[in-house]
Amino acid sequence: MDAGDSQVIRIDTIWLATAPMDMRAGTDTALARVVSVFGAAHPHTAYLFANRRANRLKVLVHDGIGIWLAARRLHQGKFFWPMGSASQQLSLNRVQFDALVLGLPWQRMGAAGIIGVV
Repeated sequence: MDAGDSQVIRIDTIWLATAPMDMRAGTDTALARVVSVFGAAHPHTAYLFANRRANRLKVLVHDGIGIWLAARRLHQGKFFWPMGSASQQLSLNRVQFDALVLGLPWQRMGAAGIIGVV
């Protein structure tokens, strides 16, 4: 087993909700938001939400058995979040997700880390 196989939580699909969410939301409220925005919480799927200022985000993951809820906060700057987008939801690949949680401009990243937009 290599380091890439040691995942605690398997995530196959990543979805981002464009509308802001109150970061005081707990697991049940976040799960209700996932169901209202995405229709259901699918196994091995991560759902991302940010607050209005886009300096905090929450990730809800359904691991096939239960629900995980994690939070991340930037002390400086903000996450690159598509607020006011025409779509309520966007799909991200793993490279884009990794860039987003670091506060990087994930919209410019494509598969394999290729920058396609300047």
